[in-house]
Amino acid sequence: MTPFGERVRQLRRERGLLLKDMAAHLGVSSAYLSALERGERGKPTWALIQGVLQYFNIIWDEADALARLADISDPRVRIDTAGTDPRATLLANRLAREIKALSEADLEKILAILDNAQEKGRRGPDSGAAAQEADRESSPRP
Repeated sequence: MTPFGERVRQLRRERGLLLKDMAAHLGVSSAYLSALERGERGKPTWALIQGVLQYFNIIWDEADALARLADISDPRVRIDTAGTDPRATLLANRLAREIKALSEADLEKILAILDNAQEKGRRGPDSGAAAQEADRESSPRP
């Protein structure tokens, strides 16, 4: 299951809506929508995402969140490691080969590492050093 498919299924079930009715509204087959919810289809199109948002009457932050989930919900990911450290290629290949054997706890640990790296990237490469310097300057001196 993909993050988008999981969320769509959750929204549909919370509202007590039938898959066949939603599929008819979106102009897709029930089989397609079911496969999308189960993560057996590729990333949804922009038009389908907009249809889902309209069907559930989702706006603003929740709409942005669902669109972001759709963007990271391609079940057949390709990772280009050209020009990276050889260990990045090793990591990508091992992850692809062994992902199904990872426990939920393992996945959470890996996601936490990636979240931390993403946050560091937002702050910039020197933000850690700047924060430490600011802490030293604001600390009371003996």
